[in-house]
This record gives sequence, structure tokens and C-alpha cells, in this order.
Amino acid sequence: MDLNEKQIQILETAEKLFAENGFDGTSVRHISKEAGINVAMVSYYFGSKEKLLETLFVYRMSDFRMELDSVISKNKPYLETLDDIVALIIRRLHRNRRTHKIINFEFSNENRQIDFNSYLEQKKENLSVIEAFVKSGQKAGVFIKNVNIKLLTATILGTYFHFYYNKKYYQMSLKLDDNPSIETYVHNDLTLHIQNTIKALLTYEK
Repeated sequence: MDLNEKQIQILETAEKLFAENGFDGTSVRHISKEAGINVAMVSYYFGSKEKLLETLFVYRMSDFRMELDSVISKNKPYLETLDDIVALIIRRLHRNRRTHKIINFEFSNENRQIDFNSYLEQKKENLSVIEAFVKSGQKAGVFIKNVNIKLLTATILGTYFHFYYNKKYYQMSLKLDDNPSIETYVHNDLTLHIQNTIKALLTYEK
């Protein structure tokens, strides 16, 4: 997705405000003030607050396919590549968790006139890459045949977001005293747990 620095600045400012205040609680004027720009620039670049939100979704998804292809193209053994794919997904989820929070809320809002088609099309394309990788592993005899491939990413996302949305509980129970310790836990222990879960799903014969 080809955006200039000013557009990216506006998108990242809007992302922060949407996550903190909600879509309805954030005005174009609020975004422009926080970004230090003229209010007319938002309309000039995006047309409306709704179109800005649509662009934000696609912007955050746009380079995932490229990163995914890069991981798979290294031609490591299947299980190592699977670990790399899971780590990539967790890393991106954690980095872009604000956007995912907004998407989850807005996608369930039936009264909102937001066009999710481009976002959903990108998700579909990304899933097709993962499906092709798993089917290749099945053909090679590394992965079992009896597995619901489409639910693998749901398992990854569900585990991550359960942890993150219950962060205060896990901070207490795991004795994670500060943000750096949470970051370390996410990128090490939690990622390893999810990697082992996905490998178990793909290799355990029922």
C-alpha cells in the first residue's frame, strides 16, 4: 500500500485515538489536532472518517503477505517454518493490537457503514498462503490430514487475545511486574506455548 509520511502519521494517530476513545468518540478535529495538521488534510487524503478507518485496516494488513511469503520461501523444514509463521503472527498481533481491537468492535457493529471488503479479501489471500503451506506439509507426510486448517489462525489469535485482554490477571499470577516483562513473556513463553499447540494440532494423529 503506497502512502506518504503524512498519511501514515494521520493513520497512526487515528489508530491510537480510536483504540482509546472508540470510533464514535473520536472526531476528525481531534485526530487533526493530535497529529498537528490542518483538519482539511484528513478529508483531502481520506475523504471521511469512515474511509480513514478502512484505509487503516488495509494499511495494517498490507505487508503481512510479503512477510509470510518471505518466511515460507526460506525452505526450512516444515516444523521450523511453522514455528516461524506462528512467531510472525504473534509479533504482528502484539504490535498491531490496537487495530485488532478496533476491527473486532467495528466488525460486530451492524449499524456501521464501514467497507470491510478490502480487509477481508486480504485476510482471505493470507489464509490461502497458510493453507497451501499446510497442504504441502500434509503431502510430504509431516502434517496429518484430519485438521481444520481454517481454524489454526483462530486458535493463534484466540490464545493471544485471551492473554492480552486478561493481562492484569496474568501479570498477577505470572508475576510480570512491568511492561518489559510482559513483552518478554509474549515473545518467548506465550509464543512457544502457541507454537507447541499448533504443532500438536498438525501432528497428533487421533
